[in-house]
This record gives sequence, structure tokens and C-alpha cells, in this order.
Amino acid sequence: MKIGILALQGDVREHVNIIKKLDADAVLIKHPADLEYIDSLIIPGGESTAISLLMKKYGLYSKIKEKHSQGMPIYGTCAGAILLAKKILGNSMKPLGLIDIDIERNSYGRQIDSFEADLSIKNIGDFRGIFIRAPLVKRLHNQAEILAEHNKFPVMIKQNNVLITTFHPELTNDTRVHEYFLSMAKEYKEIKDMHRDIEQI
Repeated sequence: MKIGILALQGDVREHVNIIKKLDADAVLIKHPADLEYIDSLIIPGGESTAISLLMKKYGLYSKIKEKHSQGMPIYGTCAGAILLAKKILGNSMKPLGLIDIDIERNSYGRQIDSFEADLSIKNIGDFRGIFIRAPLVKRLHNQAEILAEHNKFPVMIKQNNVLITTFHPELTNDTRVHEYFLSMAKEYKEIKDMHRDIEQI
């Protein structure tokens, strides 16, 4: 499988390393054309404003939305979660709007207020979450499903082909969250390959 990683800013290398550890191909995404030949996309943690500005500069917004509408799985960690949200509270930044949540940036404080917490993730189990200048999901709408919480706030959410975490699993040695996402990518790839085979008949 080819797992795209948005390589504009942030924890790109960390996601690449964990994807390689799972024997999948990590593909760096910088331009719209790069999205054509991947089976899923990861939007990493980092600085959401910088990533947003670079996405606009390189014309990635509309292409990512197009691939989402085609069913391609997308996973956002921390800043990636912010960019995937329907609404960013108290901020004029334009999100992708692909998951029905309202989110607030840097809700836990500055870098020095970063922390770790024990989480219980649906279908995964106990997980040590690393939160760095983490956003807070304030509201959920429609079909967004909570997979994990911390202090009664959602920290891992899935809606159709979109997955977000407000923590950073790529900074741990635990690959299970990425394995969960790769299972989404595998399902999408199988459907995509089946449709391609039918078209060739």
C-alpha cells in the first residue's frame, strides 16, 4: 500500500518511520498530482497555520477534498485534526471541513504544558497518548464516532473515511493507531482495485 504523508511542515519523518515499520510505502505529498497514486493520506502534527498557508500556496485544498469524496481515508494528528475539522473556534483559518467537529487550538496551553495520558481506545485497547499543544474537540455533530476520550473530551474520532487524534501516536513506539488507519486504507484499496478490474473487463 502507498500511504501519503503531507510533507509541508511538522512530524513528517516520524510518520514515515512508523509507516515503513508497518511494511507500507510512505509517499511524501507536496503537490496535488502527488495525491493521484496513494491509498490514503496522513496530515501530520505541526503548526496548523503554516500547514494551512502552504496547502493554499500549492493548491492542495480542493484536491484533498476531491480524494475524500472518492472515499480515500485521511488521518490527521493534532494540527492535522485541526485542519480536517468543520470549524476552528476563535480562528479565521480555513479548515478542510471533512469531519463534523468544532475544535479549539492549543486548548491545554503552551509547549511546556504538554503531557502524557493513559487512554482506552475502542478496538485497540490501552494506549499512552502524547499531547503537545493539543487542540480540544468542543462539539461533535452528525455521525462522528468517539474512539477515545481524555477527561471526558474526545481525543480520537472517526467519521466514515476520516480519522483524527489530538495526540501524537507517531511519537511513540506503539504502532496500533497507525495499524488501525492502514486497515482503512487496505479496505479502500481493495474497493478501488475491484472497480479498476471491472472497468478493464
